[in-house]
Amino acid sequence: MTRPPSRHSAAGARVAAAKGVPFSTSPVLAVRLSVWRSRIVLFVLFSAFVALAGRALWLQGISTEFLQKQGASRYARTLELPATRGKITDRNGLVLASSVPVKAIWAIPDDVQEAPKAKLQQLAKLLDMSESELNRKLDSDRNFVYLKRQVEKETSDKIAALMIPGIETRKEYKRFYPEGDVMAHVVGFTNVEDAGQDGMELSSQKSLAGRVGSRRVIKDRLGRIVEDIGSIREPHDGSDLTLSIDSKIQYIAFTQLKEAVEKSKAKAGGIVVLDVKTGEVLAMVNLPTYNPNDRSILTGAQLRNRVLTDTFEPGSTLKPFTIALSLDTGRIKPSTTFQTSPGKMTIGTATIGDSHAHGILTVSQIIQKSSNIGTAKIALQMPPQEMWEMFTTVGFGQQPKLGFPGAVAGRVRSFKTWRPIEQATMSYGHGISVSLIQLARSYMIFARNGDLIPLSFSKVTKPPVSQHVISEKTAQEMRVMLESVVGPEGTAAKAQVPGYRVGGKTGTALKVVGGRYVNKYVASFVGIAPMSNPRIIVAVMVDEPTAYGHYGGDVAAPVFATVTANVLRALNVPPDSSVTQIVIPDNPLQESL
Repeated sequence: MTRPPSRHSAAGARVAAAKGVPFSTSPVLAVRLSVWRSRIVLFVLFSAFVALAGRALWLQGISTEFLQKQGASRYARTLELPATRGKITDRNGLVLASSVPVKAIWAIPDDVQEAPKAKLQQLAKLLDMSESELNRKLDSDRNFVYLKRQVEKETSDKIAALMIPGIETRKEYKRFYPEGDVMAHVVGFTNVEDAGQDGMELSSQKSLAGRVGSRRVIKDRLGRIVEDIGSIREPHDGSDLTLSIDSKIQYIAFTQLKEAVEKSKAKAGGIVVLDVKTGEVLAMVNLPTYNPNDRSILTGAQLRNRVLTDTFEPGSTLKPFTIALSLDTGRIKPSTTFQTSPGKMTIGTATIGDSHAHGILTVSQIIQKSSNIGTAKIALQMPPQEMWEMFTTVGFGQQPKLGFPGAVAGRVRSFKTWRPIEQATMSYGHGISVSLIQLARSYMIFARNGDLIPLSFSKVTKPPVSQHVISEKTAQEMRVMLESVVGPEGTAAKAQVPGYRVGGKTGTALKVVGGRYVNKYVASFVGIAPMSNPRIIVAVMVDEPTAYGHYGGDVAAPVFATVTANVLRALNVPPDSSVTQIVIPDNPLQESL
């Protein structure tokens, strides 16, 4: 049996070591582990060292960029620097749309989890939302979430005072429209992102919006900015926009159209006022309308810009173009006579008629009394192509180049498909569709001595380029005829304006629904004033009047008269007539349908 070394043996070993004898020969220090196990342990230790060294190299060398990005995502933020949207003003500088500074409330959901429940309850109350709705938004797995946009400053200050970790505010802007529903369809509105959605806000989005900027900052875990890294891009504010609209004239048109629509219990209405000299749109009103400052309840009917987007058969308001074409080509004179008795006329298998049997009428009287038969006889003397070219030249069937969203082209069929009855009915405004703004612009050729100019919703600073359509002589002859329409023996006696010579044409047309005529009407009137030196064109349309008649002379002409009287005074246009007493017959003549 092996016996343990004695004390004498240990002492001897120490003495041996002191005399230079190797420790490995000492029985006390002798390794009893096998050699292969020692090498395994050594290999494991070496491998662990290599792994740590490799990991250090990976983290500090190869993965540096990734780790820096991860760190930046937690502490570095790119803050958007909003640009102020440009103002929209009327032609006289009155602000129609401006931006008011507000705040967007947003959160970093992971940081908000640590907030006291009581503070979150207060936050929900200030944001006008339930606790469950707030919690649902904060449960998002995103690192950024909007809680509410366009919050008023007073409310945002109270939210900031709560000092909830992870709840941030960002400056943004909210659009304000001082004129409300009066200017709604002209100016339009923006969405929560301050981007134009309708009207001039949409059509001029690029220039109004400007360009947002941004800067890079580092925040601590409480959301406080601890370092400003620098600006990435400077913001550029949007440009201001000056419209052609005159707010005074717009208000006049709005109040008078509203009164007429309510009085006649109509479905809708529209009115447009044009400057004859420049082509500027001085007023454009649609009813029903809406308040762009409060769009919580909106319908399609309220949003529709009927002056631009709705088409209708113009009826008798188209007769002057047929007559003007025939005058301009030398086929007739204002004194040329036509037999319109017995008040009916058969073309092929169809029959057209007048509201009254007039007998023999001159061309001037055909316009004055709005004879369908007289107009049709004049039209059938001309090739269909000439009429088609006249209609398209003045803009019918062509999309208006207004820079305004939603403007429609209307419909004028190719002359190659016209049958005689269709040529006849189109001559007095049936079988063709136009928008109110197209109709108003077309009357420029009468007001401007045969010239047609483009329309503009922006203030014009240079004379417009004109297009010659008819001769100056023909335009002057047509103005005389249009003035007779407004006299006591015409169809628009109610369009007379005390102190001013005015002229125009009434229109009453059945509506087309589903490709068929129905017993519903569109009453219209287009007029020029003053006739001695035309300055404005006013076009009125009332859709489906159901009370106090449905004729243009009863429903639309009075609106023209009141609007024109007030607009001419607002523009300081001197009177050109000594007649101040208006004579309206007990049974005024109505135009033929």
